[in-house]
Formats: sequence, structure tokens, C-alpha cells
Amino acid sequence: MPTFSVGCGAGFSGDRTDAAAQVVQTLIDLGGPAAIIFENLAERTLASHQLAKRANPQLGYEPLLELELEPILAACLKHQITIVGNFGAANPEGAGKVIQALAQRLGLPSPRIAIVSGDSLTAETAHVLLRQQLGEQFDEANFVCANAYQGAREIADAILAGAQIVVTGRVADPSLTLGPAMAHFAWADDNWNALAGATMAGHLLECGAQVTGGYFADPGMKDVPEIHNIGFPIAEIDFDGSCIITKANNTGGVVNALTVKEQLLYELHDPAAYITPDVVADITDATVNEIAPNRVRLSGVIGHPRTNTLKTNVFFDGGWFGEGEISYAGPNAEARARLAMEMLQKRLGTKMKLRFDLIGISSIFGDDDNALLRSTINNSARSEVQDVRLRVAGQHVDLKIIELLLREVTALWTGGPAGGGGVRVAKRQRLSTQSCLINRQQVPATFYFLPNL
Repeated sequence: MPTFSVGCGAGFSGDRTDAAAQVVQTLIDLGGPAAIIFENLAERTLASHQLAKRANPQLGYEPLLELELEPILAACLKHQITIVGNFGAANPEGAGKVIQALAQRLGLPSPRIAIVSGDSLTAETAHVLLRQQLGEQFDEANFVCANAYQGAREIADAILAGAQIVVTGRVADPSLTLGPAMAHFAWADDNWNALAGATMAGHLLECGAQVTGGYFADPGMKDVPEIHNIGFPIAEIDFDGSCIITKANNTGGVVNALTVKEQLLYELHDPAAYITPDVVADITDATVNEIAPNRVRLSGVIGHPRTNTLKTNVFFDGGWFGEGEISYAGPNAEARARLAMEMLQKRLGTKMKLRFDLIGISSIFGDDDNALLRSTINNSARSEVQDVRLRVAGQHVDLKIIELLLREVTALWTGGPAGGGGVRVAKRQRLSTQSCLINRQQVPATFYFLPNL
């Protein structure tokens, strides 16, 4: 049986929208059966989409959806390249309707679009399950939504039923790749080794350019050619679940043993038990071999039976988040930035907890208590840093307190230390998150087709 090729068109919400066309052209050049996936979700992004849907029930899907699909939709339909994406986010049916309208606008035949459902637990009956798992942590008054990580079977079944495009909400990232592979190879749900191999292929694809040199790059240490034109990855999957990772033709970047191993271990808490809704994958005896330039084979992944539970993220109203920034430059810049910080602390510290960062001095490491920032104070000599940006952030249930924070930062234009400029302030709603495990039989997934326009 010929290999099945799966390309990645996006690795997160907000990813580049010009990379997918290069991937699709390469899939066309390969000539065999193929699919392209769009991985647009994370806990953070799904939460933001839930907020968007609360504000407007017509929204809640990936905001770049049309930009992602417009360059490739005609070619994918013509060459029978299946499109699978979790760009449905909090509103998969809304995303499907956007794709229908896009096809109509482009003068294309109405595609067969399947919607995978079952991840969203918003009905009143779901509250019982959530209370059982979270106990006192289930804050019903502030409950917004809950989403279970569904798997690949419904994606595969939708494709086998004739879907050209499959839109999902929260499914596990590797399941986007595994689903089309299951449909192509007709794997049974207990073909654990094949499922595990294709799951790890999906894991390598899910973050887009990370496996082709993007996040890998470190000048002088790990140089990546033509990184400005980095190609997105493609997995050529075999019947046994092993795969070859490559990238789009005529692009920059690199696929080698190092890039593949880095991505293989990404977010992998236990190499012997990578738990997904479809299988538990074990890479402890896997092999990674460079077989040609920009072609790396992954084989030897072992699969174990899937768990009886699905991870579920539960979102609650978390109040508001606000932040502001202002820059200080020239002699004594750090001291002026610190003085501004002290002013804000004295004016607002009794109303809310504040986090401060001096970008360029201390801003990356976790320091919500500002301990690291205090430890960088040099009392014996004036700092030589001449370009400092002060950032302050806080959260509160009362929007008025957040707006006060923003006004206080803005007031530093003239009421603060000398030479401050470039003020920027922002606010947004927050969702807090709790996670739990729910028996998969209590949160079944299914799919349905959108009626043609």
C-alpha cells in the first residue's frame, strides 16, 4: 500500500498563512493520497475563542480561517487532498459555514464538510460530571464552558463517509494527523503500534515549523538556512505507522535528526507513556535516522491500549487582566524605570497585586512576587543600561480597578520620572482553568455533515 502524506498548514492560532500553499503544492507533486492539517488550538486560544463566542454567538472559530484556506481550497478540492483542522475551536459549525461561503465566493463546488462534535460540555447534564470530578473547585456561578480532548476515530469515520473537509473543536493535536491515516489504511482501533507511530507523526507535525528548524534555530550554535522562508513539515506515513518527516519543496529550514528529536520530546512528560485519546505511545525504543537531506525516518514506536478517560479543561470567569508599558532611555534609565515602578506600587498596591518587569533586565523568568526583580538592584553603582521598558500587569474581578491601573500607567507621561515615552496599555477578560479526567463513555463524540448551500 502506498504511503499516505500529511502536511501541516498551521501550528498555532496566528501562524503564517502563506506556508500552506507550499505544502499543498508539494503534496500535489508527490502524487499520492494526502491530507493537510491545521492545528490552531491551545488551552489559551480555546479560552479566548470561548470569550469571543460569549460576546457574539456567530464567532468563536479561528479568526484567520479564511486567510488560511483561501490560497489552497481550490487545489485541495481538485486534487482530493483532505483538509482537517481544529479551527472550529468553540464554534465548529460556524467555521464550517465560513468555509462554505468561501467556496461559494471562489466559484467552487460546495465541498462536503463534516463537523466533529462532542468535545463541548456545556449542557446542564454535564455539570454533574464536572462536579463529581472537581468537587469544590467547580464554581458553577462563574462556569463558562468545558471541553474534552476527543480523538481520531470520528475524523476517520467522517472521511470514510465522504468528507472533503473535517472541522473539529478540541481534539488532541496528533489526532488531526492520525484520523486521515486511520481512514486511508483502515486501521482498527486496537492496532496499537500503527496508531502510536502515526500519533507521533502527528506530534512532529502539530507545531508547524518547529520541526523544520524554526524553534530549533540558535545562531552560531544551530544555524538554519534561509529561515526567513522556512518550509512547513510533511509526514509520509507507512502502513505500519512509521514515517518519514520532510518539508515543503523549494523552501528554507532544515529537517534533520536533531530537529526531529527536539520536537519528538516536546511536551512529552513520559517517553514511555505519551497519553492521547487514541493510544498510549512509547518512544523509548524508537529510532530516528537521516536517510537523505531533509528526510528523517521515525520508526519503532510502540503502542499500548488507550485509557478509559479523556482530559477535560473546564473554564471559569476569571475577571479581568490589564497591563501597561512605558520606556526609559539614556543615562540613569534603569533608575528612572524603577522609580516609576515604585510610584505605581504605592498608588495601586493596596488595591491589587502587581507584577513588574524591566524588559532588558528582568522580564522572562517567573517572578510574580517581583523577588527576582528586587535582587537585580545595584545599590553600589549606577546601572549602565540605557534602554529599559517597564511593564506592569495585574488582574482583578472589578473592571474599574483594571481601568485605574491603565490610567496610572498613562499618567506617567507627565507625572512620572523624566523621559518616559511609548506608553501602551491593554485589557482583556480572563478565564481560569481547571483540568480533570472524565470517562470517555460519558462524553461520546460524533460527526455530521453540513447541508450544502
